[in-house]
Amino acid sequence: MTELEKPRKRKAPLWARLCAIFGCILMVISGGTIVAGQVLKARLDDLVTPGQLLPPDGAAAAAKKSDIKGPLNILLVGIDPRNDTTAPLSDSIIVVHIPASMDEAYLFSIPRDLVVDIPAFPKTGFNGGRAKINAAMSYGSSVGNGKHDVPQGFSLLAKTVSQLTGIQRFDAGAIINFGGFKKIVDAMGGVTMTIDQTVKSEHLAPDGSPRPRSERCRNPQSNCEHPYTGPQKTYKPGTYHLEGWEALDYVRQRYGLKNSDYDRQRHQQQFVKAMAQQAFSKDVVTNPPKLEKVLQAAGKALIFDGNGNSVVDWGLALKNIRPTGMTLIKLPGRSVITGGSYRGEALQDSAQDFFASIREGTVATYLLAHPEFINKS
Repeated sequence: MTELEKPRKRKAPLWARLCAIFGCILMVISGGTIVAGQVLKARLDDLVTPGQLLPPDGAAAAAKKSDIKGPLNILLVGIDPRNDTTAPLSDSIIVVHIPASMDEAYLFSIPRDLVVDIPAFPKTGFNGGRAKINAAMSYGSSVGNGKHDVPQGFSLLAKTVSQLTGIQRFDAGAIINFGGFKKIVDAMGGVTMTIDQTVKSEHLAPDGSPRPRSERCRNPQSNCEHPYTGPQKTYKPGTYHLEGWEALDYVRQRYGLKNSDYDRQRHQQQFVKAMAQQAFSKDVVTNPPKLEKVLQAAGKALIFDGNGNSVVDWGLALKNIRPTGMTLIKLPGRSVITGGSYRGEALQDSAQDFFASIREGTVATYLLAHPEFINKS
């Protein structure tokens, strides 16, 4: 981690336009250079894994291809690398709202421990119930014989988020493998981030190696809240250029933070924006080997459903969004404690007013009256 004295400014590569909305997720998908080069366009479509994440939308299917107009809502979900015998959990849930003007983006995170009503899902025999929202993917992913299908699990999560927010449908969805984040950041040459508080890693030692498990927690069945021991990687306030493993480790931490998961949500949103800014500052397009690495990393990290439109179509549609047009939102919430035990998170009533502004297309006006919802970055 190298502290910066003064970041250098470079001409923004045209392919980076879509970074302003998807950040590290779809960073290489853009109008400009990608569309100008048919080979690169075809390469990108080949690399990104398509998936049926959202319920089929008859209106979207009938619409002219690439005719993507606002307002739009996109659901982005981050998961840990897992095989098909392990039930997936959504470790990061971000909703992106793009108003009709198509030149701004509002990002808000759903707390992973938020206790919600999860709808019934006949495909898996799940009858519905109240649980933490990150379990929705698990309840929706079973395909029998101990196997799990992540895209199918996404469908139930999308229904759950729709029920929570009142957003009737999502126009696009993406599943991002956290392991792929590291490769994308490394392919980009690292990412410059401003760290806003001291953060100690629960998982890694100062050199990036895994921290060993303490003696009492080595049994996989042991219920240890903090199972690791030894020196910790520490991130101190300031502006730094992070390597891939540092960036991924930093945005995953919540233990020891003043506001726990709410601070982690802010850090994840800041990371998305930082990757957008990084894409604008790095001239990757003129370096074909580096561009190929970025394309490879993004393709392997992502499953994308554009409701009938490709990632390139989306890149064209969102070409006017820049990092300066991204607003990071913090939803007001609180921890639920019952009998002295932590049960999860709950949103304050004012969050429903914010959701209403998303549905009604008045979010900019709402935030002018309620600036406390804006995360400063």
